Amino acid sequence: MPLKSLALIENWPVPTAAAAVVRADGAVLGSYGPTGHRFPLASVTKPLAAYAVLVAYEEGAIELDEPAGPTGSTVRHLLAHTSGLAFDEHRVTSAPGERRLYSNAGFEVLGDHVAKATDIAFADYARQAVLEPLGMTSTALDGSPAKDGVSTVDDLARFAAEVQAPRLLDPRTVAEAMTVQYPGTKGVLPGYGHQNPNDWGLGFEIRDAKSPHWTGSSSSPRTFGHFGQSGTFLWIDPDAGVACAALTDRAFGPWAIEAWTPFTDAVLAELLELKSGG
Repeated sequence: MPLKSLALIENWPVPTAAAAVVRADGAVLGSYGPTGHRFPLASVTKPLAAYAVLVAYEEGAIELDEPAGPTGSTVRHLLAHTSGLAFDEHRVTSAPGERRLYSNAGFEVLGDHVAKATDIAFADYARQAVLEPLGMTSTALDGSPAKDGVSTVDDLARFAAEVQAPRLLDPRTVAEAMTVQYPGTKGVLPGYGHQNPNDWGLGFEIRDAKSPHWTGSSSSPRTFGHFGQSGTFLWIDPDAGVACAALTDRAFGPWAIEAWTPFTDAVLAELLELKSGG
């Protein structure tokens, strides 16, 4: 069933793009493009990796507040990008909890931490803990748990349904993941500049009042998710009761900044119109 608004991706200056909108009950309200095509996720890998980390927490393999990463840092700091680790280097640039330093290195430390605690390679753990139970057969998290995942829109729709109505995790754990960790922390949102505060949950970025932002101007402040430098995004808007995944094969840049916000606004407006019987 096509949502007319999804056809806006035809105007995106990208070779290939696909998108879908999914409700909490798993119903796909609309899709567009080759939803079974495998795309590099870039940083949209992080929410998937974070979910696997949270499964490890619920299984008792790790604790959120146990030491991990730099001195004074914990699993929670790493998930919330406040460990003090640099962006792409295993180098400490500030004290834990001081700044929101978006860090690929932090997620790589997380993957190593879980692998050591479970005695299972992180990619295998994520597959067993998250991907296989959700039927995400076209998704893999080989390589860096920060940025090397590959997936399809169909698989991300399955993941988005899970996050909205958790079966693999206790809903309270997911509620914590979408709650601001270390409130008031400043930092740079890659591609969108300095944000004060730069709110983040456990592996998920939280929209709140950030401006500019990659979601819609009409997205609720509670919207959370992630975008990737490979021209990909996944957002979940609890107030609208839907999630949207979009994958492309063109690197993030000015085109995405221009295209994504009106696209999301059009999707939300169409859903609102349908809900009100318009």
